Amino acid sequence: MNIYEQQASNRRMTAVILTVFIAFFLFIGLGFDYFYTSFNPAARPRLEMNADGYYETRLPGGAAKIPFATIISLLVGFGMVTNSLINGQRMVLRSTMARRAVSLVEKEKQFLNVVEEMATASGLPAPAAYVVPDLDLNAFATGMSPANSVIAVTQGLLDNLNREELQAVVAHEMSHIRNYDIRLMTMMAGLIGAIALLSDFAGRSFRYGSRSSLGGGRPSSGVAGRKGGGGAVILFFYVVWLVLIILAPLLSRLLAMAISREREFLADASGAELTRNPLSLVAALEKIRRAVMPTNAINNGVAHMCIADPRGSLIEEQMGFAADLLATHPPMEKRILALKVMAYQAQKPQTA
Repeated sequence: MNIYEQQASNRRMTAVILTVFIAFFLFIGLGFDYFYTSFNPAARPRLEMNADGYYETRLPGGAAKIPFATIISLLVGFGMVTNSLINGQRMVLRSTMARRAVSLVEKEKQFLNVVEEMATASGLPAPAAYVVPDLDLNAFATGMSPANSVIAVTQGLLDNLNREELQAVVAHEMSHIRNYDIRLMTMMAGLIGAIALLSDFAGRSFRYGSRSSLGGGRPSSGVAGRKGGGGAVILFFYVVWLVLIILAPLLSRLLAMAISREREFLADASGAELTRNPLSLVAALEKIRRAVMPTNAINNGVAHMCIADPRGSLIEEQMGFAADLLATHPPMEKRILALKVMAYQAQKPQTA
């Protein structure tokens, strides 16, 4: 894909992801409303006698006409995503303890020069350059747009890569900026946080409700009070809802990993296009591959933004369904082979 196709693909992907997560929010919120607050938009009010002996208009069975949990769920999701898009860059840099690169240090001056060169080559404003105080080899880009973006590299990367290899890594991160991967990944981080928060709240409410029920309190009115007419169907959806609130954080993180793996292949190709030297990125990835220690300064919430898995895990070295599902990045072997093919240096398989 060319740059315009990649940007269009990211816009479509953003819309799809938002749709999927809105469905998550709606399902969690509506399930809570239905099973815990007896939300029933079709309920009709009727006259009932209160404790004082007077008649007043009430909804039957304590039914609610307004889905409060669903509204709160959507507001929490929207608020966390908005905060992530507005403050995500600052939060990521603070969490990694990154600092501005300075021209007084030789390696950092070289880094600043390379960032300027790659910005010129890509036709974008130069992003801010930051250094993460960690001896592992890694890098990431973050921000809302090319005009407000950051490229951060670890101290270990600066110390171990030569100029051409550093240029290749910066070009890779510049491609994430140019393709608007940074906005997509920053939004994903906010959505994952919102799903985790809502899932935890729903799970705690379920456990509290179960204890209340065991202690003689009123059981969940949604399940206990609606068995007449489709009780089996209601019970089925109740089980599905419980499973979803337990698995939602894991599913959302797996979705982020899958998107990250796809974006890494595109950024490798785009970065090699910027430098016109795929082998320099091959050399950089080889050094990053050999440094298997974890990037301690980078937490799991930022893992999908990095050029390599910061957990120091070797799962991205493996092949197969489980590795593809659990890795934040495609296998280094595949990435390196693809770059060698771009440089017309892929080895031909030997025949017996």
